[in-house]
Amino acid sequence: MDHTPHHPERHPRGQASWGTAVKATLHCLTGCAIGEILGMVIGTALAWGDVPTMVLAIGLAFLFGYSFTLFAVLRGGLGLRAAIKVALAADTVSIAVMELVDNAIIALTPGAMEAHLTAGLFWSALLGGFAVAFLITTPVNKWMIGRGKGHAVVHAHH
Repeated sequence: MDHTPHHPERHPRGQASWGTAVKATLHCLTGCAIGEILGMVIGTALAWGDVPTMVLAIGLAFLFGYSFTLFAVLRGGLGLRAAIKVALAADTVSIAVMELVDNAIIALTPGAMEAHLTAGLFWSALLGGFAVAFLITTPVNKWMIGRGKGHAVVHAHH
């Protein structure tokens, strides 16, 4: 009889459930959203131009996205150098896809980048971009996890 604990997130190569992909994408979305919203709020409040605001938002999205994974694997006992490698391997593609989609939607929504923080257009473009990015990034994460890449590398260290 097998007495090993059941880990639903761990799948043999070639298999990944939609539930696992959704969880990985929500994890990514949380870090991205915190960083991106913070960057957009700072850039907009300081009346920065579109490009510096987006650069700050994207940079913070990557920083927060990576930090969520980094802290999780550090708590799991991994050393800092190894934890950084895991975070980079786990999250780079997911964050990049999410940021590309989200920022494209914001940039292509007329008036969104010029809207003030109190404007519904600012928040609807930002949050709508996250929703679309989530829908596009989830299948990407499912594909990667099924190949033992992306968020699959984190589960070996939890």
